Amino acid sequence: MAQPDPEPMSSGAGQRLGAPETLGISTLDPGHRPPALPPGRHVTIRVRMLDDTEELFDISQKASGKMLFDLVCSHMNLIEGDYFGLEFQNHQKMMVWLDHIKPIIKQLRRPKHTTLRFTVKFFPPDHAQLLEELTRYLFALQIKQDLSCGRLTCNDSSAALMVSHIIQSEIGDFEESQCRSHLLNNNYIPDQMPLIDKIMEFHSKNIGLTPAESDYQLLEVARRLEMYGIRLHPAKDREGTRLSLAVAHTGVLVFQGHTRINAFNWSKVRKLSFKRKRFLIKLRPDLNSSYQDTLEFLMASRDCCKIFWKICVEYHAFFRLFEEPKPKPKPVLFTRGSSFRFSGRTQKQVIDYVRESEFKKIPFERKHSRVQYSSRVQHNSRLSPLPSPRHHEVPTESGVPGDRVDSPARRHWKESVLVSAEDPSVSRITRASPSHQRNGHDDRAGSVSRTEERRGSTRQAHPEHLNTGVISNSPHLSASSGHSHAMVNGQKSLDLCSHSPDGRQPSPLTSPLLNDACSVRTDDEDEVRRKRFPTDRAYFIAKELLTTERTYLKDLEVVTVSFQSAVGQDEVTPDSLKNTILSTFEPLHKFHTGFLREVEQRLALWEGRSNAHIKGDYQRIGDVMLKNLQGLKPLTTNLNKQSEVLLELEKACKASRKLEGLCRDFELQKVCYIPLNVFILRPLHRLIHYKQILERLCKHYPATHVDFRDCRAALADVSEVVEQLQGSLIKMENFQKLLELKKDLMGVDNLVAPGREFIRLGCLSKLSGKGLQQRMFFLFNDVILYTSRGMTPTNQFKVHGQLPLHGMTIRESEDEWGVPHAFTLVGQRQSVVVAASSLTEMEKWMEDIKMAIEMAKTSNGPSSDLLTTNLTDNKCLEDSSVEAESEDDMTAPHTSLERPAPHRGNTMVHVCWHRNTSVSMVDFSIAVENQLSGNLLRKFKNSNGWQKLWVVFTNFSLFFYKSHQDDYPLASLPLLGYSVTIPSESENIHKDYVFKLHFKSHVYYFRSESEYTFERWMEVIRSATVPSSRARVLNSKEPHPH
Repeated sequence: MAQPDPEPMSSGAGQRLGAPETLGISTLDPGHRPPALPPGRHVTIRVRMLDDTEELFDISQKASGKMLFDLVCSHMNLIEGDYFGLEFQNHQKMMVWLDHIKPIIKQLRRPKHTTLRFTVKFFPPDHAQLLEELTRYLFALQIKQDLSCGRLTCNDSSAALMVSHIIQSEIGDFEESQCRSHLLNNNYIPDQMPLIDKIMEFHSKNIGLTPAESDYQLLEVARRLEMYGIRLHPAKDREGTRLSLAVAHTGVLVFQGHTRINAFNWSKVRKLSFKRKRFLIKLRPDLNSSYQDTLEFLMASRDCCKIFWKICVEYHAFFRLFEEPKPKPKPVLFTRGSSFRFSGRTQKQVIDYVRESEFKKIPFERKHSRVQYSSRVQHNSRLSPLPSPRHHEVPTESGVPGDRVDSPARRHWKESVLVSAEDPSVSRITRASPSHQRNGHDDRAGSVSRTEERRGSTRQAHPEHLNTGVISNSPHLSASSGHSHAMVNGQKSLDLCSHSPDGRQPSPLTSPLLNDACSVRTDDEDEVRRKRFPTDRAYFIAKELLTTERTYLKDLEVVTVSFQSAVGQDEVTPDSLKNTILSTFEPLHKFHTGFLREVEQRLALWEGRSNAHIKGDYQRIGDVMLKNLQGLKPLTTNLNKQSEVLLELEKACKASRKLEGLCRDFELQKVCYIPLNVFILRPLHRLIHYKQILERLCKHYPATHVDFRDCRAALADVSEVVEQLQGSLIKMENFQKLLELKKDLMGVDNLVAPGREFIRLGCLSKLSGKGLQQRMFFLFNDVILYTSRGMTPTNQFKVHGQLPLHGMTIRESEDEWGVPHAFTLVGQRQSVVVAASSLTEMEKWMEDIKMAIEMAKTSNGPSSDLLTTNLTDNKCLEDSSVEAESEDDMTAPHTSLERPAPHRGNTMVHVCWHRNTSVSMVDFSIAVENQLSGNLLRKFKNSNGWQKLWVVFTNFSLFFYKSHQDDYPLASLPLLGYSVTIPSESENIHKDYVFKLHFKSHVYYFRSESEYTFERWMEVIRSATVPSSRARVLNSKEPHPH
C-alpha cells in the first residue's frame, strides 16, 4: 500500500506525534494555545530533568510560574503534568516549589544562576491512576532517584527487587556477566555491593519483561513502601522530641526517624495553620479521641512552617477536591493571613481530561534504555522531549545492533537544548542533548501491528498524522495508534488504563476507601464481552469453578508457602508438626495446581479462543471434574488429617511460648486475611463447593445433554467423600471455632474442653447499677460468658463473669424493667437482665439459650470452671469498679482497613461488637459453604465510574484485590449488619445485574457479568446478612453440631 507523503514539521518543540499542534500542554484546556507571553526582557531558565539532563527555556521575566511549567510539559509532550512540579533552592538555601501564580521575576532572584528541578510533586496511592505510559516512566525515574539518594528507604529485599526491575528496563534480559558488569559500573542504591548477588537473582527472574512492564513492576513495589513519596520536614513536639512531618494523599503524617508514628487523615483535620515557628493542626471534635483539639509542632523557622503549610494545602486540594478552588475576592482595606491557594487541576480533573482528550490514540512503547535506533538525520530534525539515560547501544533501524557511536550527542550528554517560548516554530539548538526521540513511521507501524496481534482486536492507524522527519536515536517510547475508543459513562477511556504491561487487565483498585478515579472496565467492553463469550448458564457455573479454584489454590499457598517460610522454618517448630503439614498439604497443592490448569484450558476453549468450540466438543466441564475427582480419591487420607494438623498445632503452641508468638505474628500478616485455622480446614470445605457446583450443573442439564452423565458420575463420587467426612468436619469446625475464640478472650481457662460446643456470640446490653452497658456474650452448650472490650493493647475481650446453664431459666422482662427487647437469665447463683438491639436479635438469643438449657439437662458436657481464680465470681467486681474498660477502645482499629494492632482486631467478635449484632455456629457453617470469588464492578454512591475488582467472599466479609494473582487483599468489608437489595429507579443505576449493599450511610453498588453470577452473589451475601433458620441447617446437616 502506498505510504502517505510525510507531513512537514509542525511547530512546537517536542511535538507529540500525530497530535494537533495546539495539544500537548499539560495545564491548559483542550484546544487552547499557550497564553501570549507578556512583553519585557527575556531570560534563559535552566531546568534539570529527571534523568539529570538539562534544558534551557527562553521566557519573559514577567511570565508566571505556570507559563514556564506549561512550556516544560509541552516540550516533553506530557499530558499528566499536574503530578509534577518545578522546585529550586531559594536565597535562604531551602528547597521550594515554583508558584504557578506569581511572576518568575518575584520568585527567582538570579534566574541565570538558578537551576530548577523537574520532579514528581504529587504521589498517587496507585500507579494505575497514571493513565499514560510516559507518566509512569517519569515516575519510575523519580523512584530511581529517590533510591539512589537514600530518600526511599526500605529493607534489602525490596531494594534489590526494585533495582532488578530498573536494570531490566535498562539492559534487558539477564545475562550474568553483563548484569554484574553493569552493577559494578552503576550505583542505584547506597552500599550496593553486598546486594549485587541478590539483585542478580531477582533480575534472572525478570526474563521477558519489557521496559514498560519493568516500570510497572517497579512502581508496584515502591508504592507499598512506607517512605514512598515522603518528603520529611524536621519538627519537634511540645516536649522537644525530634520528629518529622510529611504530607501524603491521605493526610498529614508524623515520623520519628523513618518510622511513621502517627497519621491525621484529611477527614479528621479541621484546619491547618502556622504562627511564627509553630505549625498547628486543628482536629474535628471527637468525644472518643484521646487527642487534644489542636496539635502543635515547632519547626526551625517561620519560612519552614510556611513551606510545609503550602504543600499541605496543595496536597489536600489535589487529592480531595473535585475542581480547582476559586480565588477569594481581594479585601478592599485590610488583608489577613496568606492569600496562597492551590493553582492547577485536581487529580479528578486530570483523569477526566485525559479520558476525554484524543491523546489515547497515541500510546507509547518503552524501549530498553541501552538500545537506540538510528535513522537518517534530516536537516530539520529536532529533539524529542524525553531525556534518555546514559550507556546506549545503537542498533540499526531494523533493530539489529550496530556500531557504537561516539557522537557529540554522547560526549555532551549534560549539555543543553534551548527552547524558545516566544516562537515555538523555531527551536534553537545550541548543543546536542541525548533526549528521547519518538520512532519514525516504520517503527510506529510495526508497533501498531504488534498491538493489534496481541490484543486480538481491530484498531485503525492514522498514517496521515505520522511524521517521518523525527530523529529516532533514543526511542524509549515509540508512538502507536493502537488504542480503542472505549467509553466509560459516556467518556472516552484510555486503553493504557485498562491493560497492564503483561497483557492482563490490571485492577483500578486503590482501596475501597479511596476514590474511583481510574475505571478500567468500560461499558462498551462489557457489551463486546457479552457478545463474544458464551451466554449459556453452564458456562458461568464452570466459570465459578475456575474463579473459586484460583482463590482456593491461593489459600493452600498460605499454608504451604507463607506459613512454612514464616513459622515452619523456625527451630522451635517441632518436626512432627512440620512433617504433618508437609505431608498433608503439599500433595493437595500439587494436585489442585494441575486441576486449575485443566479448568483454565477448558474455559479458554469454551470461550472460543480456538476452533474447538465450533464442534462443541469443549463446551462442557463434567469430564474434567470427573477425571480429577477420581484422582482426588487417593488423597482422602490427607483430608482426614486436618484434625490432626489442628491438634498438632495447638499442642505445639501450648508447649512453646515462642511458637505461639510466631503464629500470632503470622496471623497479623496481610497474607493471613482470615484466621489460620480456617485455612487448615479449607480442603474439607472445598469438597462441599465441588458438590454444590455439580448439583447446579445436573439441575441445569437435561438428561440427554452430552455433559450430564459425567456431571452425575462426578457428583456421586464427591458426595460419597463428603458423606464420609461430614461427621469429622462438624467436630473440626467446632474445635476450630473454640480455638479462635480462645485467642479473643482474656481471663478464661479451659475453653477448649471435650464435649464443649459453641452456639452463639454477639452483643447484648447488660442491666447493672450504672444502667445498660454493652457486653459481648458467648453461648456454649454448658455456660454463658459475658465480656467487654477493655483498654488492653491486645484487642482482646475481658471476661467479667459466667452463667452455668444447668438449672437456668429464661423469661421475657420488657414490661418488668421497661427496657425494649429485654429478657432475664435466672441462674442458680445469680440473675442477669439483658436487652437485645432488636426483636429479631432477642428471639434468636432466646431460642438458642432455651435449646442450650435443654441440652445441658441431658448431656454430660464439661463442668470445669472456665474463669481464672481472680475472676471466678466478679459480679460485684464489675458493678463496683470504675468503667475502665471503655466501650470503644480508640487505640484499636474498628475495621480491618485501619492501622494494625498487636492482636487481630478484625475478627468476627470485633465486628459483632461494633455492629451490635450476633452470629451463631449455624451461620458460620453456612458461611463456609457459601464462599465465592470473581470479578465485580464497584461504584460508590456519589461517584460516576465503575471499578473492576477481584472480590472474594468468605468469613462474612468481602475481600478486595487488584487481581486474582495478588497474594493478599488490600481491603475488606465485613457484611454483618449490611442489607443487600436491588437499586431503585430513583438511584439512576441504569445497568443490568447490579446489587446494592448499604449499612447506615455506607452505600456500595456492585455489578456482575451475568444473571447467574448476579444470583450467586446475592445468595452468598444474603447468607451473611440475613439471619439463618435453625431448622434449615438441621435438615441440611446431620448430625447437628449441637
